[in-house]
Parts: sequence; structure tokens; C-alpha cells
Amino acid sequence: MNKKEISELRRRFSPDKNSIGHIYGCYVNTKKEIIAYLDESLAAMPPEEAEKYLGFLKKALSGTQGKNLIDIVFSTQQVADSPEHKLLMSLRESELKDPAVRQAFYDKVIESLDMDDSNYLVLLAHDAYDVPFKAKDGLTFDQVSDTMFHYVVCCVCPVKEGKAALGFYSAQNEFHSYGTNQVVGQPELGFVFPAFDDRAANIYNALFYTRKPDQIHQELIDGIFHVEPPMSAAEQRETFETVLSESLGDACTLQLAQNLHEWVRDKVEEHKEAREEEPLTVTADDLGAVLLDSQVPEAQVQAFSARFAESFGASAAVNPANLVNTGKFELEVGDGAAKVSLDPEQGGLLETTEMGGRKYLLVPAEGLSVNGLPVQA
Repeated sequence: MNKKEISELRRRFSPDKNSIGHIYGCYVNTKKEIIAYLDESLAAMPPEEAEKYLGFLKKALSGTQGKNLIDIVFSTQQVADSPEHKLLMSLRESELKDPAVRQAFYDKVIESLDMDDSNYLVLLAHDAYDVPFKAKDGLTFDQVSDTMFHYVVCCVCPVKEGKAALGFYSAQNEFHSYGTNQVVGQPELGFVFPAFDDRAANIYNALFYTRKPDQIHQELIDGIFHVEPPMSAAEQRETFETVLSESLGDACTLQLAQNLHEWVRDKVEEHKEAREEEPLTVTADDLGAVLLDSQVPEAQVQAFSARFAESFGASAAVNPANLVNTGKFELEVGDGAAKVSLDPEQGGLLETTEMGGRKYLLVPAEGLSVNGLPVQA
């Protein structure tokens, strides 16, 4: 799914465009016991309550692709004959109206998911989207459709004790303390199945959502989809840094780090300005070209490419923002003895020099201050 397709589905969860008729779910405690079931008509709810449910479900289509939104890819064998794919297809084909199928899904989630010490709410909804026809010139005709996209959306929300607050009771004309009991938080994770690719159903894919890119709940991905869990954004960065450091050795210099940081930052900015629909990705060859431009010997570039393919996959295309943190440029000296942080756009200001057999870091000293106090160098 690309950015436009995700946005197109997200708009379905607005009150004026929503066609979801029913909300299903179950409330689970820390002992993995179902406390209560949810089976309610959205149309029968008060508008503000229905809007809350739609907001939770919409979250399953939120965030950055490659970080919060992760493609789940089923093998041909799984689609042909596997219990995990059959269960998802049964949810979709029954439009969630079969209690036995819903229960089988709840049981699988509860068996797999680890939410630490938090109760949680599993929400399920089915939607049938009459996809408007889009002409080759990009114009969309809302009154013309040749595709009906049936899909299931799920999200898992933590439920925690609310804090007592002071409220005004108009009947007594007084302020009193009141409790909020159990409060449903924003979704920690969720998914849409099947994927909406080329504005049609793709049963070979699902789109998985995680609120925290460094905690993708791999146990649930394995339990529900039974695919090898993808690396989280944090794991990708850690793996990339290890591959880079170990394959380049002494060629992994400050200048190289500056060049990579600037290259990735430019890539991200260009992609944003171009309003590209497909997510930004780079390959080992792209990164190898940056290394060569940074005067890294060819033998070490080849070693890097081999290690990269071994760690990420032979033809892997990854989000460069998962490899390099473009939001900061920070140096650490002597295991935390000193840190230097620069504006990401000013990373090139740093230089190194050697005096008396020791290497030193040079930082421009104009406008110097210490803890906010202006000082002279």
C-alpha cells in the first residue's frame, strides 16, 4: 500500500463517510481472561461515542510507512492452505457476523499477545468500500465504481485506571471529586486485511500498525500471521551500524558519517517535496555508492554489501530514515565522557585534527555559551 491508498482508506473512518455498521470486540484482563464482549451497532451509539470508536480504528492506518506501518507478506503456500490465512479470510468473508470465527480470532490474539501488566480492548470492524473509478489522468468519479473492497480492521487498545478529578455537579451547584474508572487508551497495535493495493484487495498482504516503532509486538505478528517478524526501526538502525562498523573498520570515519547523514537527509527531503506515493527505500547498491564517493576502498565496500545482504536480505530495500537518525547529529567521546550535539543541518561543521600524536575534534566557537551563559572561548 502506498501513501495515497492509505489516506484513501483513512478517510473512510470520518463520520460523514463511514459505512461500518457494527463494532465487535472483547475486553481482556492481565490473566488473559475475557471480561466482556462488545457487539454494538455503530448507528445506535451516541455520535460522540461512535466517533471515538472510529478514531481508534483509524489509528491502525496512521504513522510512517516502514516504522509504524509495516507490510506483512504471506507466502503462496500460506494463501493456498494455512490456518492463519484461512482465519483472516473467514473474518472477512463472514463480515465478522460469525461468532465462532470471531472467538477463534480473539483466542489467537490472547494466546499470542503480551501487553505486560495492562488490560486491553480488542476492536474489530468490517467495511465494504465501493471504490470510485479513477481515470488514467488521475480524475476520480465518485458515482462510477467497478470494485467493492471488503476488508477487516483491528486494533488493540490498553485499558488503564483513570485518575480521579474534580468536577462540577450542576444539580448541587457544587464541585466534587469523581473517578473515571477504566479508561481506553490509544491503540498500541492493529492491522488491516487484506491490503488495498492498486485500489483493490491483495490477499497476499496485510498492513500492520505499531504505535512504538521499537516495539512491534513480534509475538503477535508470529501468532496471527505466522510470518517471520520484520526488524523494527530500532533493530534496523542497530544492525546497519554494526554492519557498517565491522565491515569498514578504520574506514568508518567522521567524514563518512557526515556524508551518510547528509545524503539520507537530502533523500528524505526530496521524497517529501516530490510527494511520492510509494515509500522511500534504498538498497545496498545505493549505500555502496555513497561509501565509494566517501573514498572508502572498494574491497571494504564489497564487504559492506555482502554483510548488508546477509543481514537485511539479498535484494532488500529499506527506509533510509530507519538506518540514519536525520533528526539529530550527536557525537560521543570516551564512553559518554563528553557529548557534542549539533543541529542536523550543521553536521558538516565538525572537523578532526591531530596534534602531538592525538586526535582532536574541532568545533566552531562563534557565539559560545555554557548552560545558556554567553562566554568567550
